[in-house]
Amino acid sequence: MVKRSRIVAFFLILILFGSLAGTTTKGILNDIKLGLDLQGGFEVLYDVEPIEKNGQKIDNEALKSTVSALNERINVLGVSEPNIQIEGENRIRVQLAGVTDQNEARELLSTEATLSFRDVNDVQLMGGADLAPKGAKPSFDQNGRPSVSLKLKDANKFKEVTQRIVKMGEPNNILAIWLDFEEGKDSFKALNGVENEHLISAPRVSQVFNQDTVSIEGSFTVEEAQRLSDLLNAGSLPVKLTEVYSTSVGAQFGEQALNKTILGGIVGIAIIFLFMIVYYRFPGFIATVTLSIYIFLILLIFDWMNGVLTLPGIAALILGVGMAVDANIITYERIKEEIRVGRTIKSAFQAGSRNSFTSIFDANITTILVAGVLFFYGTSSVKGFATMLIISILVSFLTAVYGSRLLLGLWVNSNLFNKRPSWFGVKKSDIHDIAENIDTHELASKFDRFDFVKTRKIYYYISGILMAAGIIIVSVFGLNLGIDFSSGTRVEIHTNDALTKEEMKSELATLNIETDDIVISGNNQEIGVARFKDVLNKEEIANLKAHFHKKFGFDPTVSTVSPTVGKELAINALKAVGIASIGIIIYVSIRFEMKMAVPAVLALLHDAFLIIVFFSITRLEVDVTFIAAILTVIGYSLNDTIVTFDRMRENMQKKKRLKSFDDIADVVNSALRQVMVRSINTVLTVIIAILGILIFGSESIRNFSIALLVGTLIGVYSSIFLAAQIWVDWKGKELKEKGVIKTEKVVRKSSDEPQV
Repeated sequence: MVKRSRIVAFFLILILFGSLAGTTTKGILNDIKLGLDLQGGFEVLYDVEPIEKNGQKIDNEALKSTVSALNERINVLGVSEPNIQIEGENRIRVQLAGVTDQNEARELLSTEATLSFRDVNDVQLMGGADLAPKGAKPSFDQNGRPSVSLKLKDANKFKEVTQRIVKMGEPNNILAIWLDFEEGKDSFKALNGVENEHLISAPRVSQVFNQDTVSIEGSFTVEEAQRLSDLLNAGSLPVKLTEVYSTSVGAQFGEQALNKTILGGIVGIAIIFLFMIVYYRFPGFIATVTLSIYIFLILLIFDWMNGVLTLPGIAALILGVGMAVDANIITYERIKEEIRVGRTIKSAFQAGSRNSFTSIFDANITTILVAGVLFFYGTSSVKGFATMLIISILVSFLTAVYGSRLLLGLWVNSNLFNKRPSWFGVKKSDIHDIAENIDTHELASKFDRFDFVKTRKIYYYISGILMAAGIIIVSVFGLNLGIDFSSGTRVEIHTNDALTKEEMKSELATLNIETDDIVISGNNQEIGVARFKDVLNKEEIANLKAHFHKKFGFDPTVSTVSPTVGKELAINALKAVGIASIGIIIYVSIRFEMKMAVPAVLALLHDAFLIIVFFSITRLEVDVTFIAAILTVIGYSLNDTIVTFDRMRENMQKKKRLKSFDDIADVVNSALRQVMVRSINTVLTVIIAILGILIFGSESIRNFSIALLVGTLIGVYSSIFLAAQIWVDWKGKELKEKGVIKTEKVVRKSSDEPQV
């Protein structure tokens, strides 16, 4: 009897979610803050150094004071969501997304504006601390020229200062007004006609002033008067800031990158939805519903977290769909197996959901471990990717496991599908009678003719040759290191028309920049990227941006990295891979055994190295997102390996004890045949997601997408043909040492194995 109340409950849940998403999604999308790579802006990393010679230390208090001073300056720019973070012991990272005048922002942030009133003997009589809060404002002098009006805290103090100057008499009755005064400057010479850029004005004081306002007059423009007022109101910086890394993105590039990447995501996700429905029938439809809920929840949580969405973050969200699909595929394949051995739809659903949980749980935990390491050691954009990846994994686990189970369970428990296994993608001819007492691990598969263990040495030879060739290739050709690791400056230019290397080289030459490292790309050859070893300062960057804006109508994207930061990024990348590997060994050893943990890590290192070899051959640029791609591939590859190991563990439990090499081979062959469909379907959906980003997404993450694509394919190979096979030999050696078997027996052919 069909229980219609369950079906009604399903549609009520669907209507409730649809209404919630329909009424809130637009607001959520509007509220989510976009990173500078999506709306333009700039990011700069400062080395914080002492400015005093009396033993000033850069401690936490000094860093906090600097952050406060920078916040005051940023408020002048009207940036609604600045991001200022202390990094390490002596660094501060500033991100200003959406700032309209990047040159002004860069100048305002680091320019020191220490105001002082001095006599001719360099004795400071008043300073910036004597200004009233927000006491500086632009004004005009008696002749209508721009000036700056200062309001002082105490009129009596200014009275005392002018009294002292008047007493000094001619020609020393001068009150010198300095900005950015540096110890050791000879102000007396400056006052006597020697040019000095720090001297704003030097009026002669012939009478005592009992007032709290002072006017700074000079050859200012209106804009310069406004800038000086802003700097004085923001206060002086307690330290010296030196740029060691910076990147700036034009607003039009950010908008273009956002639109392209979203389009790529929509195309990829739409194809995944279609595949799930066609292959898994009704459960596939349930998967599309839960995946839609997953995407909505990701955006909602990210908004609640006040997170900043970046290009790599969008990529992580889209790739998270692949992770969520994987959980669904594991569950649905398990349910199909249970139906094939003769269980009812209801009991197959319960058993399949229960048996798939461990695989999904272990695979997600290990991937979160890798994402956590990526977050800890990554830079700002990589941290954004790692944050989104962690959220995606957690939410996909909830929606794909519990959400799918709830929604599909309502239909299963309605009894509507009791005699309709085809709705689950199972043919009636493939179903055995329950009386046959067939176990799922005894089911025949399309891959029974493959003996993975017997041919394992072929895979060893293939991987060995690839690794040896890779070592030679990397040794000879090296890597095309981006400025993230090699230091220098990177300039990316977009134009409306086709661009040539010669044209770009000529334009750079007018700025006294010489380089042959120029790459032209884009569908219409409209994107030009130039790299050179010199690290441009803020004035040079401003000139470069102004030049190319005038030439092509667009602001270029400019990134600079100092040698120190480049070296640190490389070291952190190695640390990240090393710590991730150790973490994986520990977790897999606890959940499985050491003999599975080490092969898993060896397979992951194999994958990572072959990606490096691919980039060495193709000369694709290796930047900081390349490390994110490598660690993501490690996570996905490990996911696949864990699912295989979980099936091997299950098969071993059925055997109770491994008595011979044949038993070991049977465990591995059976496991690989059982998970092969899942592995193929999972990698297919992940590749679809990556191709969507690669084909339609932004050029900025093109190399990132290529690394993911190549790594995903290599990862599937290693998890099937290497990790499990290494375990076979290690386990076989253990049995030999224990005296259980003396020699390796010939693995029986699949045709000799029991067939169902």
